[in-house]
Amino acid sequence: MNQAAGTGCPIHDNVDRRKSAPLALANTHPDEGAHWVKNPLLARMILRNKTATQAGAGADMLKYKNPEQMPVFFLDGEEHAKKRRKTLRFLSPKAISDQHYKVMEQKSRELLDAFQAQGRGVLEDISFDLAIEVVGEIIGLTESDQRGRAKRIQNVLSASISKASNNPLSIFWLNLRRAFHTGIFFWFDVRPAIEARKQHPKDDAITFFIDEGYTNTAIIVDCLTYGTAGMITTREFIVMAAWYLFEDLDLRKRFLAGDSQDQLAVLMEILRLEPVAAMIHRRVAEEVDGVADKPLPPGEKYGIDIRASNTDEALVGECPFAVDPDRAKRLKETGRYMSFGDGPHACPGWQVALHETRIFLTMLFQVPGLKLEREPDIGWNDQVKGYELRNAVITCEKTP
Repeated sequence: MNQAAGTGCPIHDNVDRRKSAPLALANTHPDEGAHWVKNPLLARMILRNKTATQAGAGADMLKYKNPEQMPVFFLDGEEHAKKRRKTLRFLSPKAISDQHYKVMEQKSRELLDAFQAQGRGVLEDISFDLAIEVVGEIIGLTESDQRGRAKRIQNVLSASISKASNNPLSIFWLNLRRAFHTGIFFWFDVRPAIEARKQHPKDDAITFFIDEGYTNTAIIVDCLTYGTAGMITTREFIVMAAWYLFEDLDLRKRFLAGDSQDQLAVLMEILRLEPVAAMIHRRVAEEVDGVADKPLPPGEKYGIDIRASNTDEALVGECPFAVDPDRAKRLKETGRYMSFGDGPHACPGWQVALHETRIFLTMLFQVPGLKLEREPDIGWNDQVKGYELRNAVITCEKTP
């Protein structure tokens, strides 16, 4: 989309250059029976409502005998708050600076050395390998071979977010595929990690799961929940942010010259315009006013349109389609807007994803002779409700 979205903007041209906008416009819609919420102030009110519960990604259907072993993503209320407090230490700013920076820098260097040795690479493959290793360290999936682990995680996550047709045979084969890849993932990656942590505990999620008495099944589900949130979405955002920096020389210069806070401001502004997840759902146990002509009764389901909220002047100020890294500072905002959700279920790993992207892109754009040889193809994943970027080919001067 390359169409002016407004005139007379005092700061920028305010032209809508979002890469994924046409595809998102055609595919973003709430679940059947859910009310579509585009107003950011109303969306924030719903997300922060104390009675709001998760209502997307199968949350309505998922039931656990022991809520203590249920993934934090699917918990609500005090159970959610309790588990989130326990697990947040793996994703805290202190954990990022004390533990995760080292992994991010080391893995980025290894991947970019391999890229330079070849002189050519596929950006989404490199970014996915990075995301797997970073999230793997946080979870504790470190006891299997790196290359095999990446392939197995790719297989199981792909099967997990795939959607079958209404044909019973299609549903059967998808469930069989999911069970097969999950079993392989458990046997070669999760099981060795569990055994290793029983002998030598570490400050990671699997050690925590063992201490809490999780079953093997609960550990697998939590690993996959972390994987979907931390691997798939980060892969897409790294490619999207790189695409913007390849195209905009001034933005790239600012990013490379800035300190960590300025770099984060650049990345969050790109993410504001190109949020990986376009819509999230909540069910509210109270009456909600402002969505329809009259107040809606308790128990209704709402689809929160992240993209619409993130380009609404009521939330982000003037020139909503311009990439303006100074926007948040000018508005005295954090810069997150609705990109990571809001309220109790806001993404707990948002800082991990941003710093991982920041560190990798800083190193990537210092590679001699770096070029984007082929722009990515844009697809849509209806299960994740977000864009997918594929076949982004990058080249560089090949190391001797």
